[in-house]
Amino acid sequence: MILATEKDISHLDLFSINQGILGTIGNTPLIKLNRIMQCDRFQLFGKLEMFNPGGSIKDRPAFNMLKRAFELGKIDSETTIIESSSGNLGIGLAQACTFLGLRFICVVDLRTTQQNINILKAYGAEIVLVAKPDPITGDYLPARINQVRSLIASIPNSFWCNQYANLNNSYAHYQTVHEIVTALHGQLDYLFCATSTCGTLRGCSEYVKGKKLKTKIIAVDVEGSVIFGGKRGKRLIPGPGAARIPELFKPGLEDEHLYVSDLDCIVGCRSLLKREAILAGGSSGGIISAIAKKAREIPNGANCVAILCDRGERYLDTIYSDNWVEKYFGNVSSAWQD
Repeated sequence: MILATEKDISHLDLFSINQGILGTIGNTPLIKLNRIMQCDRFQLFGKLEMFNPGGSIKDRPAFNMLKRAFELGKIDSETTIIESSSGNLGIGLAQACTFLGLRFICVVDLRTTQQNINILKAYGAEIVLVAKPDPITGDYLPARINQVRSLIASIPNSFWCNQYANLNNSYAHYQTVHEIVTALHGQLDYLFCATSTCGTLRGCSEYVKGKKLKTKIIAVDVEGSVIFGGKRGKRLIPGPGAARIPELFKPGLEDEHLYVSDLDCIVGCRSLLKREAILAGGSSGGIISAIAKKAREIPNGANCVAILCDRGERYLDTIYSDNWVEKYFGNVSSAWQD
């Protein structure tokens, strides 16, 4: 057996990035969810983004941001990629950078789970931990972004993907919603998506509006997030929501936005696992809970899709840990046992 050397990989033909593991990103399954809702008036489908090779929907923008940067000559085989991430986008970038032989530095904070950090390290990512929140807002995200800017200024030939402002984040999700619309033969009435960087929301919304579809876009945010003007507050589950309004956000992207709590996310996740045998991440649980709240308003015969963003294995120490749930929320197991 002859194995490629590190030098061989670092000089990989950049036009071949659609091959190998990166070529499997997208075209994730869309399945009917028959058991999660005790309602037969409308059809509910789940877009299983955990089937992407890196385990989440963030594989799509990670790949697209790097691909477009290559095409525009902003990065080459010697570039250091830098990004701020609480987990999934970092993992998607780490996977892509490993395949392309690129150095990758991921800026995380204390809320990032140890499991996500271990996955990032397994891919070869270098971890920079921000241990103190921003002194003005009290949140970690501004502090992480300041750390990224400092690294960019100090490392020659470095590139910040900037998932919060990079349009190639949102453009990646034109394909996401195109896959859904195609699978449903154009009959998509409601699309529920989680919000964080607003890349998914913007990409789905612009596709729907550009194609003049009648689909209603329902954005699901968490309490404590400021995206839609809510009051900044503590959030226990990393991923959904944001402590600052991302540059990708524009008013009017959504037809409606709904708030869920951390506990709603947990109940939704546990219910999804119990009734559909789907082990999904926190934002997916939030979406399921939001649909349950909205269910009475959904018209008869409507086709609804929930974008289920990532794998639940990354939340075994939190959402799926009985001890963790009881520590922060008390004995609430009856909420998903009914």
